[in-house]
Amino acid sequence: MKLSEVAKLYKHIKKHFPFFDASVDRAKDDHTRYLKDFPADTAWENIDQHILTETVTPQIAHIRGRLGDQIDSKRSKDQAAEYVAQLQEWAASDSPPPPGYWEDVRRKLRGESQ
Repeated sequence: MKLSEVAKLYKHIKKHFPFFDASVDRAKDDHTRYLKDFPADTAWENIDQHILTETVTPQIAHIRGRLGDQIDSKRSKDQAAEYVAQLQEWAASDSPPPPGYWEDVRRKLRGESQ
């Protein structure tokens, strides 16, 4: 994030959380230490979600969110979308799944490893 983006984000936070310190000194310090390498769009998403769901004043951890968890969530959603696309492709071609597919599904449902 650029310093100007941090300042704009802090101004937005201050509108919703009056006790939030949105001073120029804090914005400069936080930018240098914690936010200069962080994507602005992710910070905005995290703060918007925080505003919708929390009553406590946000801190750096809320702004940064759990980026690792967010990346894992996105990867899982992408894999699910690929799987659904594969199922739709099979349904459109009116052909059965590949050999061993249902056995593999049953094994996974039983919790057995491969």
